[in-house]
Amino acid sequence: MRIIYFGTPEFAIVPLQRLLAAPDVEVVGVVTQPDKRRGRGSQLIPSPVKDVALAHGLPVWQPQRIKQDRDLHALLRSLAVDVFVVVAYGQILSPDVLAIPSQGCINIHGSLLPKYRGAAPIQWALYNGETETGVTTMLMDAGMDTGPILLRSAVAIALDDTAQTLALKLSHLGAELLLKTLRQLPQLTPQPQDEQQATYARLLQKDDFALDWGRSALELHNQVRAFTPRAFTYWQGMPLKVIQTWPLTPAVQAALPSELQAYVSPPSAAAANGTVITLIKGWGPVVQTAAGGLLLRQVQLSGGKPQSGWDFVNGVRLVTGASLG
Repeated sequence: MRIIYFGTPEFAIVPLQRLLAAPDVEVVGVVTQPDKRRGRGSQLIPSPVKDVALAHGLPVWQPQRIKQDRDLHALLRSLAVDVFVVVAYGQILSPDVLAIPSQGCINIHGSLLPKYRGAAPIQWALYNGETETGVTTMLMDAGMDTGPILLRSAVAIALDDTAQTLALKLSHLGAELLLKTLRQLPQLTPQPQDEQQATYARLLQKDDFALDWGRSALELHNQVRAFTPRAFTYWQGMPLKVIQTWPLTPAVQAALPSELQAYVSPPSAAAANGTVITLIKGWGPVVQTAAGGLLLRQVQLSGGKPQSGWDFVNGVRLVTGASLG
């Protein structure tokens, strides 16, 4: 099967590597986003997928706007491929492009469609406290993740999963599902999505990262792990990134490290939300929320490096009764 691969971020690396290792698949070339300037020197940095493609000697195309690149459209037609595989490419493909491969365009999406269509399915699944997610392969159409479903595969979400760890799980799961989909493609019957079950995972915005201590410990934990390392509060008027947490609440007590289970207590309103109520030696401060205490396991002061919650306690001489936010 002749394939052109569309992808950009790290999430798209593992599926590409599996295709390159498959004896019954030929990756003809790769389409990825243009290089971006990053860092202090504003150097042009290639996408992770481009690095893999070049390491395997593949042709790489990087259109600024693929919808308008008629020369690339003509080139892709001339290659006479069977399938376009699209994994977190980052641009919407026009009907003209979708019609090029003889057997269609197959997308790997990081959710169990029709739930969490859109740009950030992994983050919003974590934010909403889902206990299960997965990957879906679908035939692409002109809509946003609205094409008919080919195959789906589910995975459990652990309490300590973050957007990064869950993305890695789904990337490997997606690679397996992609090969299965390609090999069974002639026998598969695409299933239309149930529009009544559809939800949308919008792009992230800066306002999503601010912690509100008036929410529950579990809700704040889900926010931190969904948006790490960008979730933040304030310490003495300066931003404090909150990178890793544990919610010390009865509902998730069994999933906590054994050393922390003794610190779980029923909800209390004895302290104001955002107040440090306990210091757990070797772990960090526990902050009062609307429901339960939230242990700050790893944080980062403005201008500093990530540090453990306990190092933060010692570094700023944090005491119970101090306020965050």
